[in-house]
Amino acid sequence: MSEGPPQSALRAAGPVAGTLLEVSTVLAVGGTLIFAGVMLLLVLAVRRRSGTVNTRWWLIGGGLVFPTVVLVALFFYSEWHRPPWRPIPPANALIIGVTGHMWWWEVRYRDPATGAEVVTANEIRIPVGRPVYFGLGSADVIHSFWVPSLGGKMDMLPGRVQHLQLQADRPGTWRGQCAEYCGEQHARMALHVVAEEPTAFDAWLAAQAKPAVAPAPSSPEIERGREAFLAHRCNACHTVRGVSEESRLGPDLTHVGSRLHLGAGTVPNEPAQLAAWVAHTQQLKPGARMPSSGNRIGDADLQLIAGWLAQLK
Repeated sequence: MSEGPPQSALRAAGPVAGTLLEVSTVLAVGGTLIFAGVMLLLVLAVRRRSGTVNTRWWLIGGGLVFPTVVLVALFFYSEWHRPPWRPIPPANALIIGVTGHMWWWEVRYRDPATGAEVVTANEIRIPVGRPVYFGLGSADVIHSFWVPSLGGKMDMLPGRVQHLQLQADRPGTWRGQCAEYCGEQHARMALHVVAEEPTAFDAWLAAQAKPAVAPAPSSPEIERGREAFLAHRCNACHTVRGVSEESRLGPDLTHVGSRLHLGAGTVPNEPAQLAAWVAHTQQLKPGARMPSSGNRIGDADLQLIAGWLAQLK
């Protein structure tokens, strides 16, 4: 379920976003008061009659004292309400690693049952009411992590880990975006954050930690789709745990069928769209680090591969 506009810092859904919205509102009001005061002085200066206004006191009071008092008050107010960018996460925080690529997001969790790393892509799921501590990095150029309804921006730098703490106060889905120009498909580098009740999140994470399994009973088409995926060497770039774990050049597809979108928010995740994405990647997202495969994979195999991937949930 989405919350209001696709991206809006005016629809705060967590404490960090709420604090940023409050501070922004107060700063805007303070700036408006200063502007109104200066305009009032201008009107008085234009309309004044000789001897009716002490120009020196108006300049000192309205042009110096008033803006100084307002700006100093706003400075201390904004410092007092600074969001908690902490070098050490809270004891109960969920820790998530996010790496920016050109032009998609690699997301890493830790399975609480086994301690194993759980890798997904382009979608982040978090539990409602629990602080989430992000470790942010980049595999290539500078990116910037920004989910307006949940909090502020944080740059993602190659060779360095940045930290950002967010929290969602209610269930919902919020769109995020790379906020630092990073190349040709910067505008199509989106991600979605899905906040769920803690029990639903725990069940989701436990399922994500498992390898890819076909539903039982598995149909012949599903099995042929797996074989076509391997035969056409899709596994040269994509990991599917339990099937092929040779490469992480592209997004991990172990449970790709459970995601809302494909191509970092480019198209909705539906079987028909999945087949179109594989066949026409460069038409849908020119410059993406994945070639269009429609000229080398027949339509029948494309449908089989899309059908197999769609059921990986």
